[in-house]
Amino acid sequence: SPSAATQPDVPPGNGRGGTGRNGAGGADPSRPGPVAPPPPAPAAGAAAHAAWPDGERNLPSSLRPEVSGGGCGGLGASEWGCVREGGLRGCGRDVPALPAPPVPGLSAALLSAFQNKLVDRCERLQLQSAAIAKHVDEVLPARSQGSAANSARELVIQRLILVGKVCENEEQRLLEEVHAEEERAQQSILTQQAHWTEALQKLSALRTYLVDMITNLDDQGLVNAEQEIFERTELAEGILEPQESAKLNFNQQCVQSPLLHRLWASAVLCCMEISIDEKTVSPHLSLSEDKKTLTFSPKKAKLDLDGPERFDHWPNALAAAAFHTGLHAWKVSVEKSCAYKLGVCYGSLPRKGPGNEARLGFNAASWVFSRYDKEFRFLHAGQPRPVELLRAPTEIGVLVDFAGGEVLFYDPDSCTILFSHREAFAAPLYPVFAVAHQSISLSQ
Repeated sequence: SPSAATQPDVPPGNGRGGTGRNGAGGADPSRPGPVAPPPPAPAAGAAAHAAWPDGERNLPSSLRPEVSGGGCGGLGASEWGCVREGGLRGCGRDVPALPAPPVPGLSAALLSAFQNKLVDRCERLQLQSAAIAKHVDEVLPARSQGSAANSARELVIQRLILVGKVCENEEQRLLEEVHAEEERAQQSILTQQAHWTEALQKLSALRTYLVDMITNLDDQGLVNAEQEIFERTELAEGILEPQESAKLNFNQQCVQSPLLHRLWASAVLCCMEISIDEKTVSPHLSLSEDKKTLTFSPKKAKLDLDGPERFDHWPNALAAAAFHTGLHAWKVSVEKSCAYKLGVCYGSLPRKGPGNEARLGFNAASWVFSRYDKEFRFLHAGQPRPVELLRAPTEIGVLVDFAGGEVLFYDPDSCTILFSHREAFAAPLYPVFAVAHQSISLSQ
């Protein structure tokens, strides 16, 4: 029979032919078979990869080579020899590849494919290591944030210095204005004092003259002195009675400063945490669980309208607490609504009926900023004052200086004062709200 080495379906073995227990296919096991010829040159490149489609993960563990000195990842493909068809390359010289030990059931093509995969893996690891080393040695040091942080610090300091200088200049200007106004008012008082003192002296002298004439002259003498008496009394008729003059009062407008108002508003805005009193909410409004949002509904809700605190007609609501002193501020998000009112009112504001007594801004007990569609106004005592705006604010801050007698409406986004009103408040004030379109919310 033909030898096992010439049969095409017999895989390379361990040096003996056949497929029996000792390598002989049907021959005497005690007789050695013919030596198998060396395997053909391993395939490389795409053919090798196609012969080993699943990669080295399916290679038996006994065929996974161990490389001393840390392997390709430690030395790199240029230092550690990479297996090619012509042998092992490394350390600047070509070394013939060592023949792989014959393994039963493994073709030379598969072994070569595995070796080439190892080479490719080593090269990828080398490139990856080089990229990481460059990132660590060059990129990261160049990205040091020290200079950027220093620039940011310098920017903050420079801007604060500039703001400080502007504030100092504004402070100096306002103090000079106050001093000048004080001197003007004081000079007006001194002028009035001098004028009326002189008038008193003239009147006193005339009175003394008239008493003397009446006392010392007889009837004929009085008749003869009639012309003189008339001329003297005519001078007294030119002295008018004192009238109240605004020139005698200190003008508070001298301390009005848009810059100071904006800084003041920005500094104190949202220093007060408020919530809406559910007992005051109109049946046209619904209050959120956190008591921060009012939502309008054209249909009245089924509420207890007999409660004395609830507005039964106008879509109004009050805050839960009032204040009677100090400085207070809060913000309201109004971006969803085009019909609302925000401001303050006395607790004595009526709650019942459709009259102006309970209508915000149409009585002497409420001060509100109002929007209806594209129309913005300040309302108090039924006297609307238009407010010209370039755009509708999405949020409005309300600031109240109780002692200073001022209520101010402020746009936090543009740092713009929408309107400011002065009033000598005579009773505790409640934050008040009204909405007739969608919803408004107290901002955090």
